[in-house]
Amino acid sequence: MSILYCLDLIGVAVFAFSGALVAGKKGLDWVGVAALAAVTALGGGTLRDILLNKDVVFWMKDPTYLWLILGASLFTMMYVRFWKPPFTTLLYADALGLALFTITGAQIAENQGMTGIIVVLMGIMTGTAGGVLRDVLSGEVPLLFRSTETLYSTASAIGIVCYLALQYLGCAKTIAAFIGIFIVACIRFFAIICGLRLPAFHVANEEG
Repeated sequence: MSILYCLDLIGVAVFAFSGALVAGKKGLDWVGVAALAAVTALGGGTLRDILLNKDVVFWMKDPTYLWLILGASLFTMMYVRFWKPPFTTLLYADALGLALFTITGAQIAENQGMTGIIVVLMGIMTGTAGGVLRDVLSGEVPLLFRSTETLYSTASAIGIVCYLALQYLGCAKTIAAFIGIFIVACIRFFAIICGLRLPAFHVANEEG
């Protein structure tokens, strides 16, 4: 079992947890919880594999992902029944999933022989697309697009660039991956705590 595969499984579990939490906040039934957890956990990787023209999408050839999502959904429903999670639980779970999926997505694109810019884009998409689909399906403006939200895709981009730069400087791929995950998570956590965000773009309305 490779390090990349283990990290991917952890990312799926964390994102499934965040999707199930959102489903619970929206009062969805058990099927809705499992569906939203699956979309959150698999959405980014599915789009990545389609764009990379892979023969089979990753979760279709390995049912472990689906069982893991089901388990994470059941765990979340049991967890919130006995303990009420604070609002920040979703943000921190999403941040951890973002960090894991960003770097694993970048590694998969890298293993396919993609150029640096494509590796960055695939990593960002893997880390963010599932959360976007989760928010859209639950009737919310995606975290990725909220002007009031703290640094999100920026954290992914910085982490991937650091991951690639470390390899260029001679760092082992596995070590570079763990450092990249750490950087993405730290930037996102720090942004949540300190309220760091990119400036919003506004166009003034013409008068008269």
